[in-house]
Amino acid sequence: MPPRLGKLLLTIALLTLSVGLYGAHRFQDGEEGGAVLESLRALDLPDGTRDVALYPRALMRLEERLAHYPDDYEANLLKGLILFRSGRLEEARQELAQLTRRAPKFHLAHLVQGDLLLAQTQTVTDIGATPLLAGLQAEEEALAQLRAEAEVRLRAYLDALPQDRLPRSLLALGDEVQTAIVVDKESHRLYIYERQAQGEPPRLVRDYYISTGRANGNKNLRGDLRTPEGVYFITGHIPSSALPDKYGSGAYPLNYPNELDRRLGKTGDGIWLHGTENAFYSRPPLDSEGCVVLPNIDLEQAAAFIRPGVTPLVITARVEWIDEVSWRQQRQELLDALRVWVEDWASGDVERYLSHYATDFWSPGFDLKKWQARKRAVAEGKRFQQVELSNLSLFAYPHPASGGHDLVVASFRQHYRSNNFNSDMGKRLYLTREEGRWRVLYEGGG
Repeated sequence: MPPRLGKLLLTIALLTLSVGLYGAHRFQDGEEGGAVLESLRALDLPDGTRDVALYPRALMRLEERLAHYPDDYEANLLKGLILFRSGRLEEARQELAQLTRRAPKFHLAHLVQGDLLLAQTQTVTDIGATPLLAGLQAEEEALAQLRAEAEVRLRAYLDALPQDRLPRSLLALGDEVQTAIVVDKESHRLYIYERQAQGEPPRLVRDYYISTGRANGNKNLRGDLRTPEGVYFITGHIPSSALPDKYGSGAYPLNYPNELDRRLGKTGDGIWLHGTENAFYSRPPLDSEGCVVLPNIDLEQAAAFIRPGVTPLVITARVEWIDEVSWRQQRQELLDALRVWVEDWASGDVERYLSHYATDFWSPGFDLKKWQARKRAVAEGKRFQQVELSNLSLFAYPHPASGGHDLVVASFRQHYRSNNFNSDMGKRLYLTREEGRWRVLYEGGG
């Protein structure tokens, strides 16, 4: 048998096995049908003409990324894909061959490598789009999932290249909040930001491909297979030894439903950031029951930046990116609003203090009318009050998920002193813009 023919037959066998395994990778309980395939077909693909102009810079950035993180398998995959699309087939083949040796469970890498080998004898117009694989009709959905994973990985990387941008969701990180996580459901990326010096914007330190809920949209009901959108906090860590294998290398529960979710009547729980079943490298873009899922190797790297009970995780349908000037303006506006709230509270002028509360304010056990009555009664016994805030973080709530409000979550430590009561406590406010100023929509313990 000629060597090239033997290599081709081996490639066919490997591709069939890899796609078959990937197609067998199902985490649902028989309720999905063809919904995933239709969702993946609806994904927009990158503008190929625009992408070509970005390839040289993209390759340079990937080389820098690999120099810092040699085990960044996604960077190897992206490098191979860009070389492939640039027509540099032999370089791409070598890159993918090394990757599949190092990450044998990376089914997408195997598929791209197979395409590169097949391109030596026939035209390959898309990932897995060869006559040899066209016969695998039973695995059409698995092929669509692999193509979608490749496209969202590449699109997210190329879209990020030309822009100097900051996520509006991270307007301030408290002194004890060293890192924060932002999830973009549309691009299937998880971004980790690190706190910088006081008053400086956070710095992006890592970003990863993720899988999200099989159904599009914001979570509303238990079992709706959607990933929630909002401002959340990682509440704990569950090691892999205490979990079924489907959760991979561990899990980090979130505080879903949060205060606003409960106010809006949302149901469900058990929304986690977790790993991937150990037989697989990654999961398709739309594949979870609502959790945010990372490849195990990426979750293990991300763990160094996660502090349960402290680390915030903001989930968005699409990250709202702003420039640094806008970031500073919005941040300062909120800091000023909180400063005046504290000053008016400490002044003893209860009516001026209560003017900071929104019409539809709520707190556990209180609406605005009850809150006003309580604060007026308490104020009668006060001769002095001192209020200070520390460890202040500000998180802009994703607009589509905010119930029609322009919302910001303020999380801080509150230090209160008066003639008859002292306290130090964690506090959380939801601030909303009402009649041209920021007012408190929710107040509770944090």
